Amino acid sequence: MLNSKRLTPLYESLASYFLKPSRGSAVFAKTSPVHLISLRTMAKSKFEYVRNFEVDDTCLRNCWIVVRLDGRNFHKFAEQHSFTKPNDDRALNLMTRCAQAVMEELEDIVIAYGQSDEYSFVFQKKSNWFKRRASKFMTHVASQFASSYVFYWKDYFQDQTLLYPPGFDGRVILYPSNQNLRDYLSWRQADCHINNLFNTVFWNLVQKGGLTTSQAEEKLRGTLSGDKNEILFSEFNINYNNEPLIHRKGTALVWKKIDEITTKTIKLTNEEKEKEIVVTRTRKKVTPLHCDLIGEEFWEEHSEILEDDS
Repeated sequence: MLNSKRLTPLYESLASYFLKPSRGSAVFAKTSPVHLISLRTMAKSKFEYVRNFEVDDTCLRNCWIVVRLDGRNFHKFAEQHSFTKPNDDRALNLMTRCAQAVMEELEDIVIAYGQSDEYSFVFQKKSNWFKRRASKFMTHVASQFASSYVFYWKDYFQDQTLLYPPGFDGRVILYPSNQNLRDYLSWRQADCHINNLFNTVFWNLVQKGGLTTSQAEEKLRGTLSGDKNEILFSEFNINYNNEPLIHRKGTALVWKKIDEITTKTIKLTNEEKEKEIVVTRTRKKVTPLHCDLIGEEFWEEHSEILEDDS
């Protein structure tokens, strides 16, 4: 048993045994069996009991695991980085690029959906990534997404300096059935439509109609979707149904098989000459789609996403 009074001498001996500087470089010295035993003993210290305070956050089996990220205080972030209103395609495409990076890192994600400053990632029911620990799912997705946002910023905002790194909060939700999952994605897409319709009318009233933001809010108070469509058409000659799909529907990311054609140089048998041949390789690639997720067509075309509920 390791005596606590011997801890200080032990640390000193470890320093002298393990690292001996020699002209600017570290040289490992031979370690005695006694010190190896001491190291093993230290790994099982009396302080290890604190691990008992960790909460078991294992996700239930046979449930879809959804991680949703939302930009933290992105209204202020958009203002300070001069985002175009009501939609900045640079920002939307950057968000999608970050989501693609997450999916490429975690191939258990079967579909992702994003709009505005949020993205949802759906892990397959049988995923055993991180031993299904919710905290691991959430922190890995959030950190990968946030770091990608900074990494790819210049690809989309060439003339705009990133003033400070963005933040994203996350949550983990479990859905036991395919219908639950579809309803979740339908809810997020319906939210996209509601918010985009309001913002499209609002900013047209401000930018083209000459109203202040307070006047535009007051004019839209209590209006329904039909009223907003009428304002767009009668006052600005805009048919909302002709607005870009990425704005109205958001972006779904799915895995698609694609054929990549490359050329390969080979040596002919018993000859010194070389010959170029065409090689076709099939691989999976994360592909963005701007389409309806509420109806049946998407799910019929991508039936591989949903697993059997039985």
